[in-house]
Amino acid sequence: MLSHKKSLDILKKTNALLEGHFILSSGLHSSKYIQCAKLLSFPHIAKKICKSLASKIKKNFNKIDLILAPAMGGIIIGYEIGKILRKETIFCERVLGKFALRRGFKIKKGSRVLVIEDVITTGKSSMECVKLIKKNKAKLLGFASIIDRSNKKNLKIKNKIISQIKIDVPSYKKTNLPKDLKLLPITIPGSRFIK
Repeated sequence: MLSHKKSLDILKKTNALLEGHFILSSGLHSSKYIQCAKLLSFPHIAKKICKSLASKIKKNFNKIDLILAPAMGGIIIGYEIGKILRKETIFCERVLGKFALRRGFKIKKGSRVLVIEDVITTGKSSMECVKLIKKNKAKLLGFASIIDRSNKKNLKIKNKIISQIKIDVPSYKKTNLPKDLKLLPITIPGSRFIK
């Protein structure tokens, strides 16, 4: 398995972890920004992270019947982990603002389902996946992600999260910025507000 340091190095090398002054999609400010799509755009490099995460998942979950990933961020990592573990992998996507199964995807009654995301911050998307699992009378095994950047204060998930790397990413309200962050030029990354 990859160490925390090697995982961090890979994230930095692929520009999946940036440092500076960012306004996050939540409106909060942060000195770090994580964009796993940048890591996953280098499959030959991301492969190391995926194999390491798959090992951790195997150690923590006995029998997985299905992997469920929320669109967009979870699709590629779900696919890669499904390929390594040889498990059926599907994704859910938003329809009128709520996650739904489309494209003929189904969750069989009684199946054991693992939810996989690229990054877990508050766990909101993962918990929306749980609603689909319960609606289909299946069993939630747990949660996995490349990066767990959650903190106890904002996390909606009560189960353990299996992640390749846990990163503490402090965020601040505009009115409560640290002095060093105020001095840096602001970048507004992300895709939520792209028109």
